[in-house]
Amino acid sequence: MSKTILFAIDKNTEEIIVSESPKGSTTVHFIERIRHQDNEILFNAVATLTSISKSPDFDMGIFKAMDKVCQMIYLKHIE
Repeated sequence: MSKTILFAIDKNTEEIIVSESPKGSTTVHFIERIRHQDNEILFNAVATLTSISKSPDFDMGIFKAMDKVCQMIYLKHIE
């Protein structure tokens, strides 16, 4: 089964929270926390993704494109 990587920002600790969820499931599994200073590019990308999701003019196409950017940066981070 394919998995989806999910991103969130903990504003208190300035960390990216990375989780995964099997497609079609409501179960979420924690993967790791990444400090802002350990990957500033990913932090800024996830902050942008979060901003897009909160926009009153939400556009699913833009959200999906930014999510792909976050996925790509994260995959590069774990290499």
